[in-house]
Amino acid sequence: MSLTLYFHPFSSYCQKVLTALYENDTPFTPHTVNLMDEAESAAFRKLWPIGKFPVLRDEAADLTIPESTIIIEYLAQRYPGRTALLPTDPDRAREARFRDRFFDLHVHEHLQRIVFDRLRPPESKDPFGVKQARDRLGIAYAMLEAHLANRTWAAGEDFTIADCAAAPALFYANLVAPFTDTHKSVAAYLDRLMNRPSFARVVREAEPYRHLFPKE
Repeated sequence: MSLTLYFHPFSSYCQKVLTALYENDTPFTPHTVNLMDEAESAAFRKLWPIGKFPVLRDEAADLTIPESTIIIEYLAQRYPGRTALLPTDPDRAREARFRDRFFDLHVHEHLQRIVFDRLRPPESKDPFGVKQARDRLGIAYAMLEAHLANRTWAAGEDFTIADCAAAPALFYANLVAPFTDTHKSVAAYLDRLMNRPSFARVVREAEPYRHLFPKE
């Protein structure tokens, strides 16, 4: 098998790539990495010194591809399937890319700031940073509420890379800054994502690690 994905099932950015792989039934070898294990971490850093996953290795092409967005674009170009995750039409492709970046930068980044703060010792908490992240999430929610009111998926009527980014971002965001009672269109969109077989599988496979999610 040519493709190997280095990942962890509970990592939100890894879930983004897993959704893309499952969406098209793309054959790959899963390689779970435990960064808390010194030997595993060292071996992974030989492949990608930055030490962040996901990382895709394509042995047939002798390529190592990091970063979730780049991995999905690579899959769309080199290993296309029934779902065109990156539309061929330039305008639609630009919209899908933009929405992908929106979820990563304006939802994902802020929810992670809240989650990481929960993992800090009391003397290192950042209440100002957390408030800022919640405020910015609120802005993103409002923008998404208007954007999603009359469409099925993030970039239109077709499932794309944007929805792969949205699924884990909104799933985890709803745990730290719930929107189901306040933003009905966003909540309905998350429900569609949760019922998409590709992401439903991702959620199911991450279930054994759910206890790792930090509470308030």
